[in-house]
Amino acid sequence: MKKIGLVGGTGPESTVMYYKKLNEGIDRLTGGKAMPDIAIESVDFRRAWGYVTSGDNAGLADYLFEKIHCLELGGAEVVSLTAGTMHLVYDELASRASGPLVSIPKVVSDEIVSRGIKKIGLLGTVFTMEKDYMKKDLLEAGVQVFVPTAEERELIGKRIYEELENGIVKESTLEEFQKIIKRMQAEDGIEGVILGCTELPLLLNEGNCPVACFDTVEIHIKNLIELAME
Repeated sequence: MKKIGLVGGTGPESTVMYYKKLNEGIDRLTGGKAMPDIAIESVDFRRAWGYVTSGDNAGLADYLFEKIHCLELGGAEVVSLTAGTMHLVYDELASRASGPLVSIPKVVSDEIVSRGIKKIGLLGTVFTMEKDYMKKDLLEAGVQVFVPTAEERELIGKRIYEELENGIVKESTLEEFQKIIKRMQAEDGIEGVILGCTELPLLLNEGNCPVACFDTVEIHIKNLIELAME
């Protein structure tokens, strides 16, 4: 089995999910006979977020690549970021990595296309909703991508940063998000929604989402497990 390397800490809550679900998934698939070797290089979330908010993509790429390089030196063969927003600099990181760097947007796009979805909503940090890195693969595959209004994007970003990144889950926030999704379903015709921030599954899931729910964490982890067990 290949060693898995994760760039974690963006944020800590999602990193814990990755660690637990990778172990549980492989343990289950092997009938309790094996669990994966996992290395985690955890970044300073405040520092990484500072690069994002200031638009310092070069600084962000250099900082994240330090972590990727450490994982590679430690023998990790399946390496990935654990946050959608950090894919702002994915192309730069992939070009510098010595081995393949698993892309969250690509595996999510493949899953949506396989389901025959033609119109998808995208939730995430403000940067994820407004930038192109989570949309590019979908648009190239002929899928229309819709994002909330500017006011809704501001609200979603605030709830992610102040609540979900700190493990705080509120019923009132769930209701706000459900209202936004229902509006997008009625006005934009979305058939599903991407949970484009890896903390969003703390709040939304197939059981409480008004439309088909594409959990980037679940989709990504499934792909990482498949690669590790090849």
